[in-house]
Amino acid sequence: MTSSPASSSDFSALSLPAHVLANLQQLGYLSMTPIQAASLPIALLGKDLIAQAKTGSGKTAAFALALLANLNARRFAVQAVVLCPTRELADQVTTEIRRLARAEENIKVVTLCGGVPLRNQVASLENGAHIVVGTPGRIMDHLERETLNIDALNTLVLDEADRMLDMGFYNDIATVAKQCPDERQTLLFSATYPEGIARLSAQFMREPVTVKVETQHAGSQIRQRWYEVKNSERLHAVSLLLNHFRPASTLAFCNTKAQCRDLLAVLQAQGFSARALYGELEQRERDQVLVQFANRSCSVLVATDVAARGLDIAQLEAVINVDITPDSEVHIHRVGRTGRAGEEGLALSLASMDEMGYVGKIEQLQGRESEWHKLAELTPASQEPLQPPMATLQIIGGRKEKIRAGDVLGALTGDMGFRKEQIGKINVNEFSTYVAVDRAIAREAEARLNAGRVKGKSVKVRLI
Repeated sequence: MTSSPASSSDFSALSLPAHVLANLQQLGYLSMTPIQAASLPIALLGKDLIAQAKTGSGKTAAFALALLANLNARRFAVQAVVLCPTRELADQVTTEIRRLARAEENIKVVTLCGGVPLRNQVASLENGAHIVVGTPGRIMDHLERETLNIDALNTLVLDEADRMLDMGFYNDIATVAKQCPDERQTLLFSATYPEGIARLSAQFMREPVTVKVETQHAGSQIRQRWYEVKNSERLHAVSLLLNHFRPASTLAFCNTKAQCRDLLAVLQAQGFSARALYGELEQRERDQVLVQFANRSCSVLVATDVAARGLDIAQLEAVINVDITPDSEVHIHRVGRTGRAGEEGLALSLASMDEMGYVGKIEQLQGRESEWHKLAELTPASQEPLQPPMATLQIIGGRKEKIRAGDVLGALTGDMGFRKEQIGKINVNEFSTYVAVDRAIAREAEARLNAGRVKGKSVKVRLI
């Protein structure tokens, strides 16, 4: 059964309370994206839902508004669980739910993922939580240890279900779903529809309504260019592209961890500010890499598809496909990371002769032929090395020390005399705070912060 999308794309067409609509307006949610317009009317009626939509289509708000509508803030029990494939996605979903829940009474959201000590999570759960967001394995751990009780659950969300199946989580998802009360709503979001999804829905969903939103990215926003390379020149070709187009922020996709490491070594040896994201990085290092890339103090992030899953980086000027993926849907995902929110984006792909079969599949899916260029056309646009606009300072101390972004901004722009426009993103984590500052003032800002005070206390600061 397929529903027809709601006729109005205005949030006020939904049966949402006035304070929720007011908060949406404050957050800049002016009208519904296609997936929100198609899925929210069904989800708000309490029906089970299978929604097929690409990353970046606004699906988080679609399920978050539905689960918040089901929530009783005065009942201190876990009423919603959101399963995500990666910790990065879980963190993003948590942040988004908190923003959307601002208008409600004090709603507590707890993130449960691997890579973090269990005892901290147990303490958070003991303090009471309404919503739990996490990865299947860690949520299963807590259910087994009985540190997580889901008897009061009324909404189960499977986010990026296809990716969770790719990563081998079918049995974990099944184990969690079996422990949820039968009388619940299940919302499943997925970019593609592998057969595992049909198995999941048959096993754990009640007469789900299916909605599918085609969000092929408008070709006009993303310029795609293809370059034929020999395998031996592939890594060097990445630096040619960076020096020619000089994007401030680039996500470079490799098919393997080994290729990530090799490319990182080449780029760093040539003086690029590059970092890599792949499986076995320690969580602390992973967090640092993401902060530096998102705040524009690192020019190139080299990543595999699994590591980059769920990353939503604003203002991403370019995506480089260092290797062509055998999965043409994944190619569309990669390319769709740039050119968001009406900005222009650049997608550059390097293909060798033995990858031309994959290129053909991508052309079929995109419904257009590739635009080919020669490596010989690439010339450095400047003799200056490509440098990121910002640098990152790490302050030892974060939420545990009650530091807020406003305190840091106030210290830098008040007593220390920097201009507001010289300060970029400020990320306050549990034990550290990261501040992006204009590259030109980085050393001076580090010295002044070390000599000065934040919130009346002296702090230790280092330039990463």
